[in-house]
Amino acid sequence: MKKNVLIIGAGAVGAVVAHKCAQSSDVFASVCLASKNVAKCDAIIDSVNKKNYQTVAGFQFYSREVNAYNTEDLVTLIRSTKTEIVINVCTVFVNMNILDACLETGAAYIDTAVHEDYSVMNAPYPWYANYEWKKRELCKEKGVTAILGSGFDPGVVNAYCAYAQKYEFDSIESIDIMDVNDGDHGHYFSTNFDPEINLREIIEDAGCLEDGQWRTYPHHSRSMKYDFPEVGEHKLYLMGHDEVHSLSKNIPGVKTVRFWMGFGDHYLKCLEVFEKVGLLNHETVTTNNGEKVVPLHTLKACLPDPASLAPKYKGKTCIGTLIKGKRDGQDKELLVYNICDHEVTYADIDSQAIAFTAGVPPVAAAKLIASGDWDLKAMVNVEELDPIPFFERLAEMGISTEVHDLSANKGSSSNRVLYA
Repeated sequence: MKKNVLIIGAGAVGAVVAHKCAQSSDVFASVCLASKNVAKCDAIIDSVNKKNYQTVAGFQFYSREVNAYNTEDLVTLIRSTKTEIVINVCTVFVNMNILDACLETGAAYIDTAVHEDYSVMNAPYPWYANYEWKKRELCKEKGVTAILGSGFDPGVVNAYCAYAQKYEFDSIESIDIMDVNDGDHGHYFSTNFDPEINLREIIEDAGCLEDGQWRTYPHHSRSMKYDFPEVGEHKLYLMGHDEVHSLSKNIPGVKTVRFWMGFGDHYLKCLEVFEKVGLLNHETVTTNNGEKVVPLHTLKACLPDPASLAPKYKGKTCIGTLIKGKRDGQDKELLVYNICDHEVTYADIDSQAIAFTAGVPPVAAAKLIASGDWDLKAMVNVEELDPIPFFERLAEMGISTEVHDLSANKGSSSNRVLYA
């Protein structure tokens, strides 16, 4: 039976989710796109309608206004729309409100990032234990499916680990998730997601699991270079990231789990200036004329809207998981990855590749809940699920899965496409 879906969030990722849900009217009976700014929802729906996707008769796509900080409002919306699956691509500060509304109504819950408290920087490890995992038993008691971190990173990269564990390795020793954007949007400076979230995470301490111990480093204090398929060599910086915290628990025997993000020198120089002059401050300050402002909000207002970047974006992204371990007593090293082209994703759904890779996976997860494959009536992270149907749904919607085997012989490698 087809399912009714509620998308909460009308940013660049929400737009991707909306388009991909509209392309899946054989699975979804109706889609409601909700946000505090209903005009943004309507603009996205207009962009969907202009694509003239072939939809099944009776398919409905409409908008609603909602205050996602108010659980009662969310409960009312879920019930009034007869929602069965909620895709949360709103700000991470409301995750628990939306999850609580799903627990109240019985709707399945999908998100793409771990919950954050706006007032807390450098939250204690592991992050998922601070909020989401405290609700695991309640999800099980109420029979509510909750799939955590179902974007690309976290999300698809977690599935890469599940695949490697099941099909490629006898034991996994280390996991290095690497994310690089070899693209150019033509602006002097911009973030690819909500600046309020993007810039916060970049200046937080870099936390990781190394040799079985949680370790913390000042941001941008550790770096390495890696030569990626198709996009070449890039410099990467160690960062704290959601998936480190669940993989460290859910991959048996793993001793090292790290996340690395690629940044150019120009980007880091701009970031350094913003930080030193106080523009990344998320607390209220008072101006000389007595006006109260949050510097980070002011900076956000001055930067390009991430949703506006797509038309001029050129180049490709590469996101992958470098996994090392043992197979048949021998050392093995594998890169499982995806290459995504900004111009291809724009031609498909008017999106840049970074938003595309974040927005397609939660739709794949929703389709798997609708089919029953992932409807477990419990709270899980993606690496706890069967990755194969996930890869299949991703490929159908434009995200391939490739494997670069670096252990065949020293100095040589082999490539194979798993799903495309």
